[in-house]
Amino acid sequence: MPKSAHQTTHKARQHKPSHRLDRYDRQILEALQVDGSLTNQELAERVGLSASPCSRRVKALEEAGIISGRTTLLNQKALGLDLTVILQISMDRHTPERFENFESTVRGFPEVQYCYLVTGQDADYQLKVVVPDMDAYQQFLLGKITRIDGVSGVHSSFVMRKVIDSTAVPLNYLDSQQA
Repeated sequence: MPKSAHQTTHKARQHKPSHRLDRYDRQILEALQVDGSLTNQELAERVGLSASPCSRRVKALEEAGIISGRTTLLNQKALGLDLTVILQISMDRHTPERFENFESTVRGFPEVQYCYLVTGQDADYQLKVVVPDMDAYQQFLLGKITRIDGVSGVHSSFVMRKVIDSTAVPLNYLDSQQA
């Protein structure tokens, strides 16, 4: 594993929120994870605050990096993106340059919804790819993925059904971490 990936993993295990979260902060985070389009007034009413303190809390959560952004989730099926594929990618050499090249290349592929450097299996990377159909996947695989320098193997698993597909972060651990 490249040194930078190990350092990142090590830091993540030791990290605890530097911004102390009270029950209002947690309620704000829960509400925004469910509906990021809430207005400040709607959010304030939902968590039992007036608008001004609620706005200050949201701003503080953003400045602390706890809220990293807001987005709109799209229905991929409604857009004709019917095929979801999980790829296991193996690299020929485990060097920082190989990993950096692979990562910078796949960042430019709009079909890739996530890319993780992983351990514990025969693959180095796991990708989630969304495309319209098998023909589009074949073009993506042969025209993009297999042309990246260093890719030595690809295993594709086709998603039959989404059981859980969530962007929500579990907040139930916050109480025990901040005690």
